[in-house]
Amino acid sequence: MKQRTALLFGGTGLIGKTLAGELCTSDRYDKILVFTRRDAGFTGEAKIINIIVDFNNPESFSGHIRGDDLYICLGTTIKKAGSIQKMEEIDRDLPVKLAILAHENGVKRLAVVSSIGANLASSNYYLRIKGEMERSILEIDFETIAIVRPSLLLGERNEKRFGESISKIIMKAFGFILFGNLKKYRAIEGRDVAKAMIRILFEEKGKSIFESDQVQNIADQK
Repeated sequence: MKQRTALLFGGTGLIGKTLAGELCTSDRYDKILVFTRRDAGFTGEAKIINIIVDFNNPESFSGHIRGDDLYICLGTTIKKAGSIQKMEEIDRDLPVKLAILAHENGVKRLAVVSSIGANLASSNYYLRIKGEMERSILEIDFETIAIVRPSLLLGERNEKRFGESISKIIMKAFGFILFGNLKKYRAIEGRDVAKAMIRILFEEKGKSIFESDQVQNIADQK
């Protein structure tokens, strides 16, 4: 089987950092290009090439966005972004721009992290932004597009989020009561999202949206 080159954006976040590790251990990839604002400290991983870029000017590094599979795990919070407008730039505009540049460079497949409840008509600014991102991504003519909508993420983040920490405790204790149509609201490990994204790009074709429970089922496959 021909090995592929993976392109990863958002490699320092909860999903992205575990995705980088999963890509390294996979025999399906021989090279992983991780694009970050600063040195992310990927030492000891021969497969990883860490490319430092200016995300405010994607065209300046567009020539490096070449490979087989594009993984986008970008996201921020209103606190970190400082405004809804800045959040739109990071969570909506930047993923779409990167996807366009990758497609122009011949990349065939894309997996992108969205959010449970994403809806371009939502009155919630976060869910609206994610919904608008999804719509624009789906308009790009990749061979495969996988939009994953994880629920509350479990795993270690680089920064602490108090409200999220409380939610994790509750979900771990009572997530079992969510079943049927509510199963997609169960918390999910960031590593499981990463595993599912890789599997989808090797096993699926076409454009699909995967709810959190579907992502979990794919990650659990042997």
